[in-house]
Amino acid sequence: MATNTAIYSGTQGVAHFDVGGSITAVASIISFSVSQTGDAIETSAMGSTSRTYLPGLTNFTGSLSLYFRDDDAAQSALFAGAGAAAASIELFPSGQATGVKLSGEIIVTSHDITTANDGAVTAEVSFQGTGALTKTDL
Repeated sequence: MATNTAIYSGTQGVAHFDVGGSITAVASIISFSVSQTGDAIETSAMGSTSRTYLPGLTNFTGSLSLYFRDDDAAQSALFAGAGAAAASIELFPSGQATGVKLSGEIIVTSHDITTANDGAVTAEVSFQGTGALTKTDL
């Protein structure tokens, strides 16, 4: 297992999405992001001079920016996934050979297609994680 000990270019990023039970590469990725947060539960009592907290529930959200492809099964599944049941996603920020794999179950919360007179047609997909985000060293 190699550990990502260097700074990597984002040009090798890869995303996979569940297409009918088979994890499939998403075509034409521009970028993606994942944000993981954890709640802080306040436990400060009356008379305290400082706030105290306990760790609470964790959460993750994310997005994919894509060049729109109507011939890509994974992009089609992401489009159909808005409001559908949870599905698996795998994200490889520095490619599949080095670094880490981030994986989990997601619900697609939005899928937007944008076109402009002077640019390529793009798609933006937002998602909400359900359950834990798993980080695996490659």
